[in-house]
Amino acid sequence: MKLLTVGSVAFDAIETPFGKTDKIIGGAGTYIVLTGAYFVKEQGVVSVVGGDFPKDTISMFQDKGVDVEGLQVKEDEKTFFWSGKYHNDMNVRDTLATELNVLGSFDPVLPEGYQEAEYVMLGNLQPTVQRTVIERMKKRPKLIVMDTMNFWMDSAWDELMKTISMVDVLSINDEEARQLSGEYSLKKAARKIMEMGPQFLIIKKGEHGALLFHKEEVFFAPALPLEEVFDPTGAGDTFAGGFIGYLAKTDDVSFENMKRAVIYGSALASFCVEQFGTEKLLDINPVELADRVQMFRDLVDVKGHI
Repeated sequence: MKLLTVGSVAFDAIETPFGKTDKIIGGAGTYIVLTGAYFVKEQGVVSVVGGDFPKDTISMFQDKGVDVEGLQVKEDEKTFFWSGKYHNDMNVRDTLATELNVLGSFDPVLPEGYQEAEYVMLGNLQPTVQRTVIERMKKRPKLIVMDTMNFWMDSAWDELMKTISMVDVLSINDEEARQLSGEYSLKKAARKIMEMGPQFLIIKKGEHGALLFHKEEVFFAPALPLEEVFDPTGAGDTFAGGFIGYLAKTDDVSFENMKRAVIYGSALASFCVEQFGTEKLLDINPVELADRVQMFRDLVDVKGHI
């Protein structure tokens, strides 16, 4: 298998200044695999859902080329649910409800065909679950990318440190980078975090773009100025799916290729925020994606001499 994603497959209910939804399909794993499907047809998902999860959504994953053997369905339990409300500043949101349900006792089972995956994306989950996945691999993948959040820094620091030490790329936002490192300067923060184990660090800055660090090298990708942002939920996971999906497709984990992967991840994330939930991710065609990537290139292309 080329790409393995571990992450929540869930229900969300979202309210933004542009409207609100009832329960819709969400979860980090969902956004990642739908985005990764634009690049890789050999990918599997490890997650868990309840008996209330729509069977037609699982079929949709399969139609996108996602192997669902690792998706556990616990018929007598309920799927993880999150509800949130965004303010006019879309970087600020209130969590209205979090119901772990099946995710509370999730034990990631890796089918035989998943255990030699070349690329592994660890979506935001409990650090012990993420580490269990790594330990259950038969061989070291070419690349392990990990996402996490400040909740685990507050509640599971020691476990988080163990897991971070085992991955190649860590992806977090600027607030989390400062908390993890104890440094306000993002360059100093990056140096400290890479000393914890990862060779590469991505620091996401929302509407202000993303930074990629490796040793003393730094790459900055701007965010695309959009006229309207309907729903930022899942943008970071979409970015991650595009990033690792592009790397898996090109099979090149050099810093130079990671720069391109950051642009592709950013381009796909810019689509994600234009509609609620995963809706926009279901119908992006290759021409649209190529045009969006070119828009990112144009943002930083300086003609002539400075």
